[in-house]
Amino acid sequence: MRARQRTSIAVLGLFIVGALADGKPDTPPVKKLRTGFRFVEGPAFDGAGNLYFSDIPNARIHKLTPDGKLTVFREKSGRANGLFLHRGRGELYACEGGTGVVAAYSLDGKKRRVVAASYKGKRFNAPNDLVIDRAGGVYFTDPKFGRDRKSLPQGVWAVYYRASGTDGDVSRVADDFKLPNGIMLSPDEKTLYVVQSGSEIVWAFPVEKPGTLGKRREFCRLKQPQGQTGRGGDGLTVDKEGTLYITTRLGLQVFSAKGKARGVIAIPETPANVTFGGKDGRTLYVTARTSVYAVRAKVRGHRFRAGKPAR
Repeated sequence: MRARQRTSIAVLGLFIVGALADGKPDTPPVKKLRTGFRFVEGPAFDGAGNLYFSDIPNARIHKLTPDGKLTVFREKSGRANGLFLHRGRGELYACEGGTGVVAAYSLDGKKRRVVAASYKGKRFNAPNDLVIDRAGGVYFTDPKFGRDRKSLPQGVWAVYYRASGTDGDVSRVADDFKLPNGIMLSPDEKTLYVVQSGSEIVWAFPVEKPGTLGKRREFCRLKQPQGQTGRGGDGLTVDKEGTLYITTRLGLQVFSAKGKARGVIAIPETPANVTFGGKDGRTLYVTARTSVYAVRAKVRGHRFRAGKPAR
């Protein structure tokens, strides 16, 4: 038992961890950066030291600077949820669940434009999370929590792709989910992962080309709280080795690129989403209910080029 404990607390060498205390495994040091929000989500790091995150009920997007200054980046954010930086365009993309669109903001927070508003003439249910590929296309999930399929504008819970360009087409690339939530690409962008809120199964899709997916496969099953079943996850991020970090009721569940469970990182509040950032790219920023936390990792997070083609 003691040997198993030592392996679990180290999360197989991925994290800087504390020592054993009272014979019980210690978790990686978790630092609370800010608190006092209503429900924080969608952390995004811009590579210049700034962290953006949304406070959904307050319809705000906040910005935390490298020197620790917290400002309101955007008021009246349309209850924005997931955020992602489009490096090619120098804009912050957001899933606005309240307005039912994917929007893009200038990095001063003053300008807004709609990126994706509808599919086949019908508005989306409530865009939730997104990831941008190196071609500049946007994959995003479109659930609608608290609604059955009959009351959804789109009639299904699905994943969409908005192609790059000013007038990029929107296509439905996958459906048949139990509330698709978090979405992420592998570092080589050959695999798309989708986390469900209504199921412990995390799906993986081969990316045949931007906006075209192959047959899905089961990537992993999330560990369940004691005595519970069917509990899914929320957001996720990936490191440069392809390891996934998925937010769940138990904390951050960590899985290797092959889908092998590597441990759970406990967070003081139930985490909603996570991203890598910091000067060296080795800090996990976690949005969890009323607070934002930071966890140091030994492995650097993957930084997507997001619309910025390789030279």
